[in-house]
Amino acid sequence: MKRGRAFEKIVETFFLLCALVGVVSVMAIILFVFYKGLHPFFGEDPYSFTAFITGTRWAPGENVYGIFYMIVASVLSTFGAILIGVPVGLMTAVFIAELAPDRLVKIIKPAVELLAGIPSVLYGAFGLGVIVPIIKKISPMVQGQSMLAVILVLTIMILPTIVQLSETSLRAVPKSYREASYGLGGSKIQTIFKVTIPAAKSGILSAAVLGIGRAIGETMAVMMIAGNPTSGLPKSIWSMVRPLTTNIAMEMSYASGRQAEMLFATGVVLFIFIMIVNTTLIMLTHKAGETK
Repeated sequence: MKRGRAFEKIVETFFLLCALVGVVSVMAIILFVFYKGLHPFFGEDPYSFTAFITGTRWAPGENVYGIFYMIVASVLSTFGAILIGVPVGLMTAVFIAELAPDRLVKIIKPAVELLAGIPSVLYGAFGLGVIVPIIKKISPMVQGQSMLAVILVLTIMILPTIVQLSETSLRAVPKSYREASYGLGGSKIQTIFKVTIPAAKSGILSAAVLGIGRAIGETMAVMMIAGNPTSGLPKSIWSMVRPLTTNIAMEMSYASGRQAEMLFATGVVLFIFIMIVNTTLIMLTHKAGETK
């Protein structure tokens, strides 16, 4: 008996250590990034934090580091992708879960799941080879790399997450909800939009949160199609942009000194931005779950 309890205690301790790995890893990353990222604004020869946040030009050779235009590009690109991706993903999930015959589900669902497994660099290659040339033909600008290209590629990339989680949430709605709606004379479409989707809104919002997280953090695909200018706020969807993630990825491999520190500072801003967005949406998700 004592030997069995000792074994259980050892197993429980092992599980606890495994759980703590994730917590410790997150804390270590946060401490490291914040330490490196805040260092250039303190100590000897500090850089102006206000100039860093509000600047619209990035020129390491001239000791100019402004990321406001990158923040705007990240926000607008993510918002555009979510504005298109969430409705399309939700309607796809509704079709798979509620309307599609089994033979179509067997085709559409694996195709959506396959999208989730495609490396991001291939999305970038697709955007560069297909989307960018199309945009170049219709754009008033001379180039096809633009915010519109970023939005379209990000929309495709977040669809699998939104579709899969939304479909799971819709299928989890009790059958009795639908039967009650039909009993009151509701049609199939009325039941979907007035009963099933509202009942699954917590899971749908969670899908949107994860979609936003992927859109904000995507780097390689965006870097290939954004254009990455060194200055200037985007004036339209045809403008080239330089999101925060691509700025870090493009220069970190060769940066040193003040430039490397400012790239870490960019990471701090990106981290804070993601935390604010995710925390806000998670709170909305929990509130939706409580009022369901």
